[in-house]
Amino acid sequence: MNKFIKNFKLELFPLTLILILVFSRLVPHPPNFTPIIAAAVMSVYFFKSTYLSSIVIISSMILSDLIIGFYSNFIFVYISLLLIVLIFSKINKEIKLNNLFIYGFCASLIFFIITNFGTWIFSGMYEKNLNGLIYCYFLAIPFFTNTVLSTIFFLYSAFFLKRLNFQKKIS
Repeated sequence: MNKFIKNFKLELFPLTLILILVFSRLVPHPPNFTPIIAAAVMSVYFFKSTYLSSIVIISSMILSDLIIGFYSNFIFVYISLLLIVLIFSKINKEIKLNNLFIYGFCASLIFFIITNFGTWIFSGMYEKNLNGLIYCYFLAIPFFTNTVLSTIFFLYSAFFLKRLNFQKKIS
């Protein structure tokens, strides 16, 4: 029976995280202020599996996009999130408090660069030259601010919740 409960808990957490991530994209929120990038960074730390982490992140995106609608550069969003999972699966075997800020900033920067490149390509709002690309990135800076703030906020939140849960298991 204990093995059943342990397996149930192991399977329940990824499903719960998917539902939380979907819900976070559906409720009203400031632009780009969701926990998805933080979840991409922390998922390998939680699951110890790049494969499971990728499934959780992409599943949550697909489910929420089925509800809110797909958009022209969604593939760039998905690729950026998968790249974040892959990169942080290689460098964060053990997440520490002192590296959360830089992880959050770097993950946000990866997301910003890739997704806005996709916006430049597919939106039709920008000239297809270097000036148009630079202008696209320039206009996206306010979104980048929200991305960084939300990623760092949710990284620290997840880190402290994980630490609190671990301390409960010890006592």
